[in-house]
Amino acid sequence: MRYLKKPFWLVLLLLVTTVAVVVTSVFVKQHGESVIYSIRVDNSLTANQDAKTSKGNVKTTRGKDTQTENSTTPLRPPIPASLQVSGEQLFAHVQRLNFTRHTPAERSRTRAYITTELKKLGWKPQLEKFEDGVNVFAERPGTDKNAGAILVGAHYDTVYISPGADDNASGVAVMLEIARLLGSRPTPKTLQLAFFDKEEAGLLGSKAFVTNKKHLENLQGVIVLDMVGYACHTSGCQKYPTGLPVTPPSDQGDFLAVVGDTEHLPLLHAFQNSQKLPPISFNKESTKGTIESMPPVLTLPIPLKGLLTPDTLRSDHAPFWYQGVGAVLVTDTANLRTPHYHQPSDVPATLDRKFFTGAAQVVVNTTSVLLENSDALGSPPSTSSESS
Repeated sequence: MRYLKKPFWLVLLLLVTTVAVVVTSVFVKQHGESVIYSIRVDNSLTANQDAKTSKGNVKTTRGKDTQTENSTTPLRPPIPASLQVSGEQLFAHVQRLNFTRHTPAERSRTRAYITTELKKLGWKPQLEKFEDGVNVFAERPGTDKNAGAILVGAHYDTVYISPGADDNASGVAVMLEIARLLGSRPTPKTLQLAFFDKEEAGLLGSKAFVTNKKHLENLQGVIVLDMVGYACHTSGCQKYPTGLPVTPPSDQGDFLAVVGDTEHLPLLHAFQNSQKLPPISFNKESTKGTIESMPPVLTLPIPLKGLLTPDTLRSDHAPFWYQGVGAVLVTDTANLRTPHYHQPSDVPATLDRKFFTGAAQVVVNTTSVLLENSDALGSPPSTSSESS
């Protein structure tokens, strides 16, 4: 039988090689899907910029007006003029809210401004009192009663020493832009707006809001805006919490972070998809505050409702998570980026106008798509990743 020895080992070697190739390919596929669900940084929108690779390996490519041959995702149509945010409007709101909003009198003054602006736009805001404060709520019904509602929320109060331009006049300003752009736009889903009080005192406004079960009926998803106006562009200016289960995209704070729970991944995906727009989508007029590009979006899917990552529970999305409602936090990462967090220096002059305007457009795009979409926003029951 000696003459069979050499062919036998050749056949065995071939079998082992085949098995190794198959196992490796499966592992690589699964690993790739894991990364896709853990972190999405899409810079395809930074139009008309030279290609470059940052220290954190975040690659920015030169934008094109048409889909490239190698692109796998079709580009969306241009943003209609009726959905283009106004940088001037955004900063006008921030300037008018340039005062501390901590005492009862200051917060009452803030509510008066918010309700006045909403009424100018045709909304009918309601004041909802709770033990420690007052929320402002407004609703624009959808065309389909069975389609549910999308809620956009932001807190309007500040800590006692800060005028809170970024924290959180920026979020309030974006909400007022949403009220202007989407208030009279018919969509299947209902659009709801909630301006929360006393967030800085322990999320008291949003906690009170979710105790009203009527607010949770047919609520399909929540977008919470908390600090969306500051960017930094020097190496090392962006910090990350310890134990973050993703590879940081950059050591510069030039991206918009969106934090969501893994039970409602379609909400996060909506923000990813809002980035896939051609440069011709942007308003090319040379007015101050014009959108030149939108910032890249980093999405963070958080498991177990933040039990293992308590740093992701610091804003008004958290009470919705614990009611089983899908909610995302949209933020510039707060004290992980800005030195003005909870400081007297958090004033309009420290905001990054280009980043702020682009971030607002990301939110408007996403909100518009969610209002038009009749699909459910919960993740499929299966825990296995889907290839994208």
